[in-house]
Amino acid sequence: MIMGLPDFQNRIFNIQNQEDFLEIALEVFRYQYNNNIIYHEFVKSLGKDVSGITTFYQIPFLPVEFFRNHEILTGSLPVEMIFESSGTTGSGTGKHYVNDLRLYEQSFLRSFRIFYGEPEEFLITALLPSYTERKGSSLVYMADNLIRRSKIISSGFYKNNLNDLISSIEKAKEKNQKILLLGVSFALLDLAENQSPDLSGVIVMETGGMKGRRKELTRPELHSILKEKFNVSSIHSEYGMTELLSQAYSKDKGIFYCPPWMKIILRDPQDPLTCYNEPYRTGGINIIDLANINSCSFIATGDLGKLHDDDGFEVLGRFDNSDIRGCNLLVV
Repeated sequence: MIMGLPDFQNRIFNIQNQEDFLEIALEVFRYQYNNNIIYHEFVKSLGKDVSGITTFYQIPFLPVEFFRNHEILTGSLPVEMIFESSGTTGSGTGKHYVNDLRLYEQSFLRSFRIFYGEPEEFLITALLPSYTERKGSSLVYMADNLIRRSKIISSGFYKNNLNDLISSIEKAKEKNQKILLLGVSFALLDLAENQSPDLSGVIVMETGGMKGRRKELTRPELHSILKEKFNVSSIHSEYGMTELLSQAYSKDKGIFYCPPWMKIILRDPQDPLTCYNEPYRTGGINIIDLANINSCSFIATGDLGKLHDDDGFEVLGRFDNSDIRGCNLLVV
């Protein structure tokens, strides 16, 4: 072990610049390489000279598919909770073994405050059907925590009681309160098409996912419909994954930004072991999530995206499973 976990946590959430990020990222990489059996074997299978890794782009990124069949754990702390993906793609569910929920809470609370302010000041309403109906959703865990922190008693999960949702929002608007409506795409579309409420002044945030309920739409198509039906100028988005402990947010046009302890790096679609940081070039999305210190902080996702020159990024779609070829480098 290179350094103690408490020191990691304190430093991760106090990153000030790219130099800080690189220094801590390299230390986290070495810590996880030495203390995570699956990640260690994966890196070894690539034939990487660990001592020669000095930049983000040289760090091996573990394909997210490994979370479907392995317990991805760093260290020996007992597991406190298992978050599980919805598994609607037919290719199995990913499981994130979390041994410190306080770390997850610290991550999403700090991130929310960076992008939106104090959750206590918001009416926080959530439309997350299918997520609230199953156990182990990290999105529901985050939403529930934010809702419980709200000082407005009508904050909560609204399933089929859409009239109550609209009434709560209208009352909050009359009081000039801050309002957040967080919802999965198909639930927001249902609300838009069946009720078409005036949500002007409300932060409408979609978390993605038609989950087999509706015809798939591109993000611009979805946002165009929601903006017209809800009478809002922009639709916000949250980008997170079961396998992560951090989220990126978009306030407009589907351009996401990360908190200081999270970074997006693109990989070459033709060579998944080659990474680059060229604005407006398309590639596979690799994520560094330094909050994920007890699991794996370096994950190759199945998403396709592009970077902007201000560190923002877009999610353009998903790879076919065959494109994530790094997965067959190791069978444990």
